[in-house]
Amino acid sequence: MLRVKRSTGWIIGALIAAAISALVWWTAPRAEKPGEPIGLFTTLPILWSESPDLSVSLNPAVEPHWAKGVLAATGAIEPIDVLSGPSGQAPLDRVRRLVMAQPRVLGPQENVALDQWVRGGGHLLLLADPALTEESAFPLADPRRPQAVVLLSPILNRWGLDLRFDDGQQLGETSREVMGVAMPVNLPGHFMTRGQANCRLWADGLAVTCAIGKGRVVALADAAVLEREDPEGTRAKALKALLEMAFAAR
Repeated sequence: MLRVKRSTGWIIGALIAAAISALVWWTAPRAEKPGEPIGLFTTLPILWSESPDLSVSLNPAVEPHWAKGVLAATGAIEPIDVLSGPSGQAPLDRVRRLVMAQPRVLGPQENVALDQWVRGGGHLLLLADPALTEESAFPLADPRRPQAVVLLSPILNRWGLDLRFDDGQQLGETSREVMGVAMPVNLPGHFMTRGQANCRLWADGLAVTCAIGKGRVVALADAAVLEREDPEGTRAKALKALLEMAFAAR
């Protein structure tokens, strides 16, 4: 009988100690958890200054692109040059969130790695412009020039998407509403689905959202939102909204 009382007393004491520990943890001030890193895969001059003069490009005194600050406010920027490595999708293993802004053409292994990454739970914001309108300091044949026409058919087809372009449009920036947000566009494209229930088109296909495996893709068929000049902050507001849409928990 004495042994039972001692055992019961020990259990009660342990429960009280656990409750006190939980209360202390709950009420103690805690540092805010830093945002997860954001991978950035782009041909646009967001992390560097676009200039034929290397000294200008590397000069820290040159004002950075406004989009760099917007991205950094969401999480530490992780520049990514290739999407696949010797062991498969190694470069993407470092991030759970990825921004692909007017990316270069992907190799076969990169398409596979990106698809596996998204299906495994990655969240992707894709800005794919079929007719980039912002001027560049580099000539057309220069590899440093941003990708003029995005070419992503293999991965888009894998997700049941097609990117189309109406060449009868008039050049000039306009504003289109995407999920309640004013989005600056200039000669945009439009996405088409194949009737799959996991994707939804917005603004007549200007944007599309897809749940793919455990992951999520938010894609915009234009990149004018990332043009450098943004005196009124309209582009910054639109980019913030796109990041929230893409990186929201499912």
